[in-house]
Amino acid sequence: MTTSDPTGGDKVAYFGVINVNENGRTIGSVDIWRSLLTKEMFCEEKRLGILEIVDYIGMPRIDKEKKWAVAISRKRAGHMRWRLVKLVREGKFKFTDADDKPIEVEVKDFSINDAEWWSFLVEKNVNRNMEVADGPKK
Repeated sequence: MTTSDPTGGDKVAYFGVINVNENGRTIGSVDIWRSLLTKEMFCEEKRLGILEIVDYIGMPRIDKEKKWAVAISRKRAGHMRWRLVKLVREGKFKFTDADDKPIEVEVKDFSINDAEWWSFLVEKNVNRNMEVADGPKK
């Protein structure tokens, strides 16, 4: 399936999905689309149990210096433990969790380094099932 990009002649095609699993059960997913010309990725989170639509229309864009990632809480369980984010390369990073609570974490090389949160990059996990119950793979 492809869709036209309103900014020009580029086409955007469905690229894949990441299933976010907890103890073998799917708690949500990230849909990934990609530009056929620029290879730029566009992502959308879908958490089970959440029926609201997103507050933006069209393909969500990301700054060139950021990467799509999934931030996962080490302390929560269920569909509210994760969030799709536009992660910075390095430094302090602020986002809101699934309850719209502000979170600030430290990031190094596009990876969250925090006692309560960890992350994985979308680009390295397209079409995979990601188990989040046990934390990051070493």
